[in-house]
This record gives sequence, structure tokens and C-alpha cells, in this order.
Amino acid sequence: MASISLHTSLTLPSLLHTQTPKPTFSHNLSLLSKSSQSQFHGLKLSNSSHLSIPSSASVKSSIVAKVTEGTLPPSFTLKDQNGKPVSLSKFKGKPVVVYFYPADETPGCTKQACAFRDSYEKFKKAGAEVVGISGDGSASHKAFAEKYKLPYTLLSDEGNKVRKEWGVPSDLFGALPGRQTYVLDKNGVCRLVYNNQFQPEKHIDETLKFLKSV
Repeated sequence: MASISLHTSLTLPSLLHTQTPKPTFSHNLSLLSKSSQSQFHGLKLSNSSHLSIPSSASVKSSIVAKVTEGTLPPSFTLKDQNGKPVSLSKFKGKPVVVYFYPADETPGCTKQACAFRDSYEKFKKAGAEVVGISGDGSASHKAFAEKYKLPYTLLSDEGNKVRKEWGVPSDLFGALPGRQTYVLDKNGVCRLVYNNQFQPEKHIDETLKFLKSV
């Protein structure tokens, strides 16, 4: 009876060597901007900047608001566009609209700032003050306010300490600072929280509607 034997020249090391390696991905995936100065509503990017995608745990913690309707927001003292310190307590005794926005001179933030400017007399008639807050410095705020003739206070929250204390949620996986507006009553208690990143002018409509209703 004939027997058949099979011979192969493939050894275990060679088999392992010929396997196609699986691609590996870094846990901290980053996105590079394609233009030297991209602006998306409140997002500023440059060729040297990276947008890091945070882990799901950090995203979850970033969307938990600390200031809600019926609560007393944390106090703060920040420098205005003229470099002078301004405390939240200064506005006690009258309603105040505090709006957090991503950055000066970005399309969405400029629209929002000018909409507050155009309706400023309506806010004054309702007895309310308007205060804008972002992470830009006082010099940036001053140039922004002068360029667009903004009649209200802009405060510099460099390091975003107050933004974090108030629990303003971020957008685009934490890459874009949130756009959130609060209305505080004359006792400093929060009565309205409005969030809308991509319709910045709606903040003015909603806050005025609320102020007129009370």
C-alpha cells in the first residue's frame, strides 16, 4: 500500500513573521487642523494646535451642570475689559444675565455679542444687567468691545476656573467651550439656564422672553 507524505518548508517562526500586523491606535486620538486659522463658531485652531478626544469618563464629568434653576451660583471676582476687578455680588439687587461664550472674534460669538448689544436697551428696560464671560484676556475683551461697540461688561476667565465651577458643559467632545446663558434674580438665585451652541442669537430671544414674563 502506497503512502503519501507531505513536506512543507514553512516553519512556525516564518508563519509568525508573514502575518500582517494589526494597526494600533493611540488612546489619545488627536485631530489636526488643515488651515492655518480655522474658526467654527467659537473654535480657534492653528496648524500647531491639536484637538484631543478625551475619554468617555472625562466627557461624562464635563456635562454635569453645577448651576441649575433654583440654585445660588458660586461667587467670583474677574477682571473686566479695562482690567478692573468685578465681583458677581456687584449685581445683587437687580436681575443679571450672565452668558458664557467660547471666544472673542469668532463668528458665532460675534453674532451673539452684537445681538446682546442691539437689544441692550430692552435688557435695561427690564432692569437687568448683561455680563459676558470667556477665557480671553482683558486686552482681547477691550479690543472686541471697542470694535463692535459693546455697551456691557466682558469678564476674563483665564484658565476657565469660573466656567468649571459653574459647570458650563462643553461641546464637540470637550474641544469647544460651551455657550450657556444664566439669568439670576435680584437675590442672585439662578432662574433660567439656556444652552444653544449653534444658534447664538437665540440666547437673546430666550432671556428677554423670560425677563418679560417675570
